[in-house]
Amino acid sequence: MEQPARNQIPATLIPGDGIGPEVVQATVKVLDALGAPFSWDVQQAGMAGIEQGGDPLPQATLDSIRRTGLALKGPLTTPVGGGFRSVNVRLREAFNLFANVRPARTLVPGRFEDIDLVLVRENVGGFYVAHDYYIAVGDDPHAVAVSTGTNTRDACRRIARFAFEYAVKNQRKKITVVHKANILKALTGIFLEAAREVAQDYVGRVEMDDRIVDACAMQLVLNPWQFDMLLCTNLFGDILSDQIAGLVGGLGMAPGANIGETAAIFEAVHGSAPDIAGKGIANPISLMLAAGLMLEHVGRQDLAVRLRQAIDLTLNQDQVKTGDLKGSASTLQFAEAVIKRLG
Repeated sequence: MEQPARNQIPATLIPGDGIGPEVVQATVKVLDALGAPFSWDVQQAGMAGIEQGGDPLPQATLDSIRRTGLALKGPLTTPVGGGFRSVNVRLREAFNLFANVRPARTLVPGRFEDIDLVLVRENVGGFYVAHDYYIAVGDDPHAVAVSTGTNTRDACRRIARFAFEYAVKNQRKKITVVHKANILKALTGIFLEAAREVAQDYVGRVEMDDRIVDACAMQLVLNPWQFDMLLCTNLFGDILSDQIAGLVGGLGMAPGANIGETAAIFEAVHGSAPDIAGKGIANPISLMLAAGLMLEHVGRQDLAVRLRQAIDLTLNQDQVKTGDLKGSASTLQFAEAVIKRLG
């Protein structure tokens, strides 16, 4: 890895699979126009990691993130079969990235306007960690499928504390805790109990209420403006974060941050979209907004504000949009339009 220039922040860059290299290239160009705040150590993961060294999460990539404590990554593909676990899940476990933050804000007026939500998801427990297995019966090796989920009180308190501190820092007024404690009484009941306990330390600063997950999903469609922040278990957070992305135009508009005590990884939350890979038409906004979250994380709120404003003006004043937003701009044409606004 090259030595960073003065004032540059060392960070790992993972281009990813499918459209990943295209949206990463566009995002890096925009960051360069902001003064190149990061010094990149480029590493591989996903299918690119397998092609390079037979592992979707190579040791060199892990070592780089451990060294920098900071990464920006494109979408990764986990191979079907072959015994490979989700690369994203492995990254969260490797660095104990316990908090997943997914904001959703209206950039392009559509069916829902003035949406401004933040979902905080517990990232390393629950059902989503994929601890599942089969039990053989007779000659059927997959006769019974079993999945286990685990939430600890300490982990539930930790993510609740993170969410309330985030609310205070970002002038958010209310957190809605999402659960299924009426049915999953232990697994999500402990999550709700811990959140209520932590909420006592924020009385008068941050309001808390709660919703059963199915009711919350319905209310997000009927009246999303009643919500400010959502605090979710791992699986429910994965599902509802995609739903709130749909309120603002889809996953192409949705950034994500995975934050732990020693490392943070920022990402586009959409998939690798192999059907359009190499065509230069992918929407890079999700990763650009993730880069904005990364800038905020390292204390460069000034650059994050400039980046978001430039994206906003590019979309709504210049009317430069990619095909998924009913425009005709290529990935790099959109990046060039944002760069022009930054200039």
